[in-house]
Amino acid sequence: MPQPDLTLTPAGPALAPRYRERPTADRRSPHPRNPYLRLFTVPGTRAFTAGNLIARLPMGMFGVSAVIMIAGAYDSYALAGGVTATGMAAGALTAPWIARLVDRYGQARIAVPATAYAVLGHLVLVLCVHGRAPAWALFATTALTATAPNTGGMSRARWAHLLRGRPDALHTANAFEQATDELCFMLGPIVAAVLCSTVFPEAGTLAGATLFLTGVLIFAAQRSTEPPVAPRTAAGSPLRLPGMAPLLAVFLATGAVFGSMEVVTLAYVDGPVAGPVLALQAAGSCAAGLLYGHAHRTASLRTCLAAMALLMTLPLLAASTGPLPALAAGLLMAGMATAPTLVTGMGLVQRLTPPSQLNEGMTLAVTALLGGIAAGSATGGWAADHAPFAAFGFLIPAGAAALAFALCAATGVGRTGASRTWGRGPLTDGGGHEAGSHLRA
Repeated sequence: MPQPDLTLTPAGPALAPRYRERPTADRRSPHPRNPYLRLFTVPGTRAFTAGNLIARLPMGMFGVSAVIMIAGAYDSYALAGGVTATGMAAGALTAPWIARLVDRYGQARIAVPATAYAVLGHLVLVLCVHGRAPAWALFATTALTATAPNTGGMSRARWAHLLRGRPDALHTANAFEQATDELCFMLGPIVAAVLCSTVFPEAGTLAGATLFLTGVLIFAAQRSTEPPVAPRTAAGSPLRLPGMAPLLAVFLATGAVFGSMEVVTLAYVDGPVAGPVLALQAAGSCAAGLLYGHAHRTASLRTCLAAMALLMTLPLLAASTGPLPALAAGLLMAGMATAPTLVTGMGLVQRLTPPSQLNEGMTLAVTALLGGIAAGSATGGWAADHAPFAAFGFLIPAGAAALAFALCAATGVGRTGASRTWGRGPLTDGGGHEAGSHLRA
């Protein structure tokens, strides 16, 4: 007769269970293994991300729409370029002030009226162009659009608030945001060009204004994920924070890479395929950004900039020696270093800036990028007009990338301010090394 199985318990011997539960293969973890899917298990993140995506797509539409609309009405690309440049310059001046108000009074309270005012400016511009108003009216009107809030910065601020103390998850969120930027600036010009050419010239601006206001309203309505307004302090501008000024100088040089590459590529290709060829750089950056977000360990900003400086020589070599497909491949490869560089740089801005000034800090970084883009566009345009050989213009983005790396190496960006953690984990240089560690060596 078989003896029953006994097991020892605190109360003495007892019958062991006849059947033991075994783990089954189909039992699933409550959290997805994909880091991007894990981001959206946080309550409220899907709703604010959807609204922000709608609001950010027009950022890639307004410039192209304005150029097509103004050039078609006034038969002057010079006027169209001057008006759009004026709008960009005005936005660069006002963006930090709008971001400071967002930090002080909250995203919903400031972003909605600021967006409504900017949309009104776009609508007035449409009316001026449609009525063939004098050129000075176009310049004055486009300045009204400068109140547009930095929607990407507000979204990153929400992630930083929700993922405080989880640096790996925040790194993935920053990579997702950068990939979203690349996607919007890749799709936005295409949507704008199609609307302006197939519907009517003003359709791109009108559609962009509608999407912008709708997206911001949806985004602002998600109050559960909005960062709380920090108590007002006597803290000065984030520009005074240790390490911020040299980091912004790096962003300025990095922006010159993007601005010059766009102009010299359009001038070099000079045809209907110029847009798709240029979009390959954004496609490479988007793909690299998503892959970078999967990484458990990030690279340092210096390493990212070194890779960008190296890869930016590929379009130059392709344009000097190869056919158009070679240039397309070179742009695709060159783009693969830009998203990791910006993700790492934005991560450093988040760590250097206190929560009460986070929107302002990230907007300063975006403003530096826009300033670099404007300078790079002007320099690239000059190089395209005065090029001693066809590929000469591609020296500009390659040189700007090398300058960004040199500034990072010379100033030690990302290796200062070790004491400023602001509750988001130890401040690192982006490569997992504690910032300021070189000071102890």
